[in-house]
Amino acid sequence: MRRPYYGWVIVGACFLGSFVVFGVSYSFSVFLDRILDAFGRSRGATSLAFGVQTLSIYVGASGVGVLVDRYGTRRMLVVGTLLTTAGLASASRATDLPSLILTYGVVTGLGLSVVYVVSYATVTRWFDRRLGLAGGLASAGLGVGMLVVVPSATWLVARLGWRDALGALAVGAAAVLLVAAALVRDDPTTTAVEPPDGEFVGATPTANSQTLADQYADAKDIATRPSFGLLLVGWTLVYATLYVVLAHLVLHTVDGGLSRAVGATALALVGATSAVGRVGIGHLGDVSGRLRVFVACSAAMGVSTLWLVAADTAAGIYAFAVVYGLAYGGNGALLSPLVADLFGRANINAVFGLLSMAFAISGLIAPSAAGATYDALGTYDPAFLATGAAALVGAGAVAAAGRLA
Repeated sequence: MRRPYYGWVIVGACFLGSFVVFGVSYSFSVFLDRILDAFGRSRGATSLAFGVQTLSIYVGASGVGVLVDRYGTRRMLVVGTLLTTAGLASASRATDLPSLILTYGVVTGLGLSVVYVVSYATVTRWFDRRLGLAGGLASAGLGVGMLVVVPSATWLVARLGWRDALGALAVGAAAVLLVAAALVRDDPTTTAVEPPDGEFVGATPTANSQTLADQYADAKDIATRPSFGLLLVGWTLVYATLYVVLAHLVLHTVDGGLSRAVGATALALVGATSAVGRVGIGHLGDVSGRLRVFVACSAAMGVSTLWLVAADTAAGIYAFAVVYGLAYGGNGALLSPLVADLFGRANINAVFGLLSMAFAISGLIAPSAAGATYDALGTYDPAFLATGAAALVGAGAVAAAGRLA
């Protein structure tokens, strides 16, 4: 009797990694108002902590991908665990905004960047025919992380204060990531695992054996292609909606006369429905075409963000969260599969890391710009309108990238 394919254990390990990365990062809005009170700075300035963390995750990913290809997933995941835990623990004792930006933004962000690359790119070496499904299940940790961590952080902040709540997150993140590190492996060949018949067309992917110079040359060749540039622009515009929503949805609901719990519940709903979208829509991508499904989900993210301008009731906010979460989940499930489809699996960690610069750009600019817009105009509506429209343009850019690749 054939043993179950170890690739599904890899999916579980990557699920745990994405659970931590986005459960921790996307709970920032729960802490935002308490940090505002602690340091007395504006929303725009304080949102830089989240923006810098996002920048660190994805700028770090552009270099981390090469290191993962060369030194292995398990070793690098342990490094990411240490940095993440140290950053969160130090942030819990920050005495001013600059020190919070350094610890929560830079140190924690760099640790999460390692976890992010391992969690998203590793499954592409273990699956081909069912890559959309496997990627969806692995990245569903993002949605479950939001569903579990955001309400838990809300509860912890209310009872312990924001500082001890961050400390508790550090302990929890370390425990989960150590389990993931114990389970993760590089690829079927180096692990002496035989993939199921028909999973791969051609040779089974293996760890990269190129020299660093050759890796750099191949990655540079891909990065100079017009299709790469269009995909980078498309992801940047589409994901601007996400970072505005994550950083400011809770305060937007409070400003609209609703309770803080409505915003926190809406974020949890985004997480729950994105988990469903990642599995269901990820599988749909395997059947109907991953590029086509990705473009449709990106457009839906833009349209639902535009709807936030009119959503002035709890029911309206929850409706947004469900639609946005499903679209975002389907989109997220297909990120690394789309890269593999367009540019191949050689140096997949490095190429995926380079494309992740899109999230660094939108994550740094969008939340702070939305906060500055509120500071100037007293409303988030212009930010929702601008980012929603940008996402529609971004969906078109991704479609164009697919035609050129």
